[in-house]
Amino acid sequence: QVQLVESGGGLVQAGGSLRLSCTASGRTFMRYDMGWFRQAPGKEREFVAVISGSGGNTYYEESVQGRFTVSRDNAKNTVYLQMNSLTPEDTAVYYCAASTATMTRKTEDYRYWGQGTQVTVSS
Repeated sequence: QVQLVESGGGLVQAGGSLRLSCTASGRTFMRYDMGWFRQAPGKEREFVAVISGSGGNTYYEESVQGRFTVSRDNAKNTVYLQMNSLTPEDTAVYYCAASTATMTRKTEDYRYWGQGTQVTVSS
């Protein structure tokens, strides 16, 4: 069982930055690829980014490529999402999730999910 807790959301103006954190319980954190997803009101949950267990590989959804950076510190059981150049279209609840599948973008491949953290970008 893995429990995930996100933090770092908030209200920011367009063009600003936020860093989300997601801390996992347990001793097997490195076994999981970690994904970030988001869900805006009235929309389906969508993939944002994923990082491999070792941290050596990352993949981003096209709209965040070059603006968002995913990283992890396995010694701290924590994955991060640094978000720069935010736009109102980035407004959503952001979730981290853990998967044993390799670098997957599919929500159904993620077994463990955090509770989500709200990110609101004002124009």
